[in-house]
Amino acid sequence: MARPIWFAAAVALALVLLPVAVWLDLRHLSDTALNAQANSLNAMITDIRTYYARNVVGRVLANPGGQTIAAHNYADIPGAIPIPATLSLELGDVVGHQGDNMRYRFVSDLVFAAREPHRLDDFEKQALQTFRTEGADRPLITAIDGTMLDRRIRLAAPVVMGEACVACHNSHPESPKRDWNVGDVRGIQEIEVQQPIAANLFSFKYLLSYFVGAGIFGIGFAAMQWRQARAFGRMNADLEEANTFLAAVSMKISKYLSPQVYRSIFSGERDVVISTERKKLTIFFSDIKDFTVTSERLQPEELTQLLNEYFTEMSKIAHEYGATVDKFIGDAILAFFGDPETQGTREDARACLAMAIAMQRRMVGLNAEWRRRGIEKPFQARMGINTGFCNVGNFGSVDRMDYTIIGAEANLAARLEQIAEPGGIVMSYETFALVEDSVRARALAPISLKGISREVIPYVVEGIHDEAPEAMPSVINEFTDGARIFLDVERLTDAERTRIEGVLTQAVAALRRHQPVVS
Repeated sequence: MARPIWFAAAVALALVLLPVAVWLDLRHLSDTALNAQANSLNAMITDIRTYYARNVVGRVLANPGGQTIAAHNYADIPGAIPIPATLSLELGDVVGHQGDNMRYRFVSDLVFAAREPHRLDDFEKQALQTFRTEGADRPLITAIDGTMLDRRIRLAAPVVMGEACVACHNSHPESPKRDWNVGDVRGIQEIEVQQPIAANLFSFKYLLSYFVGAGIFGIGFAAMQWRQARAFGRMNADLEEANTFLAAVSMKISKYLSPQVYRSIFSGERDVVISTERKKLTIFFSDIKDFTVTSERLQPEELTQLLNEYFTEMSKIAHEYGATVDKFIGDAILAFFGDPETQGTREDARACLAMAIAMQRRMVGLNAEWRRRGIEKPFQARMGINTGFCNVGNFGSVDRMDYTIIGAEANLAARLEQIAEPGGIVMSYETFALVEDSVRARALAPISLKGISREVIPYVVEGIHDEAPEAMPSVINEFTDGARIFLDVERLTDAERTRIEGVLTQAVAALRRHQPVVS
């Protein structure tokens, strides 16, 4: 099979660019080596100075007034310093090996009077000035120059005055400066390294041969990779299609689960196995008063739309306050706080009560909207709250299970909801004890409820709408056996308002005339 033109062009281009790439790599290799050698030499000189200050000067100063002697075991003798042989051995470990292409120089513009002044070039003067201006903590100063075949690096590091140096310089008669402080920059130590490229070219005599062989191998490998890439591309397309399908299924499943349960399952925190725990939960139960009567007056499509709007708004509030929505039972909602996420029993109870109040306030706006749409008797919700221990977890069979709660405390929440007034909230004493400092509630007479062995003291939440003036209704819609009141304030004209005020005044007067006599 004839090879395509682009293949031959690519090979030719690679052969042309290969010498250029090799030359550039050599230059980069040289510069990198220079920098590494300069830094190594700088570290070596610094280690020498540190060693001398610690093992010689430091030991002498640590023994003032004592006798200083040289000994091979100087570390065991106070004030002793190493003998030349020991010093040579130890400095050999510190200094290491030094090449012929390296140069070290210590320079300063402040030398003792008996010494010849140092001659500083522009690089050294600039480096010394920079360290004294910007501080010794700034990065080291480097300069790289030279020709294409002979590169050179110069590195300058600050020489900082230590305690021993300050004491000596400030008291020495030949010192040109007597006010040194610890940390001052006295001078610089300079490392200069030369790296001739031409001298090392012979070391790379096999480089071109290696690159040619590697290039041939790379071309073959690239062809094989191209074929594999096409296969992987097909596999990735299949995986992407599968992932899209799984993501769509996951989104559909999330509609059947509470967000907390959904996250715990798909994150791996909760296993899909039959298991339960006993936890203290705050349970919320609500339903719609006279839902059967209301449903008889509506067409199935209209009823479905209203019920879905109701559940959507209530669920949105429940998710906002962190409730786990267990299920919808006809027109009822069962939710709870405390699993799989909890903020503590008291905070869970507070969140549950705040959620219920927010729901009742939202019902006012929903009723007004539904009334405008021609619904004669919109929904009115009753709500019950209880706090107690329940079994919570996965119940069911190995083939199908349901995450829910079971226990008498859940039944109590449902019973409390049944005695609540439309638009009202009733809670048990256990819940009231946790939230009494943040709610106004009125205790009712103890009652016995079906399925509950003890007497229960219900507490009716008062002032549900007191703290929400923006939610106060412009539509009043009240129905009882003896009265029917519907008032849409925003739709009244001025004349109608005047007439309605008179009617309401007469109604209030009639109510007062027929008040029962209290003996």
